Amino acid sequence: MNKKIGIIFALVLVTFLVMGTASAGLFDFLGGGNDSDNATANDEDTFIVGFDAEFPPYGYKDDSGNYVGFDLDLAKEVCKRNNWTFKAQPIDWDAKDAEIDSGSIDCIWNGFTINGRENDYTWSEPYIDNKQVVVVKSDSGIKSLDDLAGKTVETQKDSSALAALEGDNKTLADKFANLNQVADYNTAFMDLESGVCDAVAIDIGVAQYQVSSKDNSDAFTILKDPISSEQYGVGFKKGNDALKDKVQATLDEMFADGTVAKIAEKYNDAGVPGSLITK
Repeated sequence: MNKKIGIIFALVLVTFLVMGTASAGLFDFLGGGNDSDNATANDEDTFIVGFDAEFPPYGYKDDSGNYVGFDLDLAKEVCKRNNWTFKAQPIDWDAKDAEIDSGSIDCIWNGFTINGRENDYTWSEPYIDNKQVVVVKSDSGIKSLDDLAGKTVETQKDSSALAALEGDNKTLADKFANLNQVADYNTAFMDLESGVCDAVAIDIGVAQYQVSSKDNSDAFTILKDPISSEQYGVGFKKGNDALKDKVQATLDEMFADGTVAKIAEKYNDAGVPGSLITK
């Protein structure tokens, strides 16, 4: 009898262990696991910024593997002043709408263009006046936008430069031999260096950063005439006015006390101070 009771007890114990393991697996599957690799829980005390990790000087990964940039520095200071936990969340730029709609990020803050997206998000006030420019090799013989006729030009997918070349400046793009889209501007500059393309259409701040960070910076030229001009803002989920108002009020304080200008000076080589929209 005792032996039979022992066997029954063992079977019951095994059953509970299996159920516990299955429950834990289901919990993890549903997103409730405690894995340290999971994204930071998004709550009222956490501010998760979605950004493109290859878009310097606004957001990128430095040589030490840390996420840095002008916009991330601004967001960190906003969090500090509101006693929020800051989380930089790199995202696939093509999936940014799904990220913000799902609530996995609180905002898109990364050289994010307002123009043409006015009704797609709830926006902060613009804080950067940005231009779209073209970078070529200095020895290419390309001196103006007209010289791009018959050339292969690259730009980033879903970028402001692409929007300009497919929109108001389509007549310019129609003269190109090819207008190719790549995943990021690091790839575009590698293609420019290797001769895969003749020019890169890009935000001026990113262009200045890319050129100035290279050992052979003299080998590249930013054409004088811009393709277009635009303004950057912080994009929140449509209707999230409460969070937008809180962030905007904090940014206003930072502009007023000189903090924004001080942070911008860190990115002087990328022309950020000259692009600020001062209040």
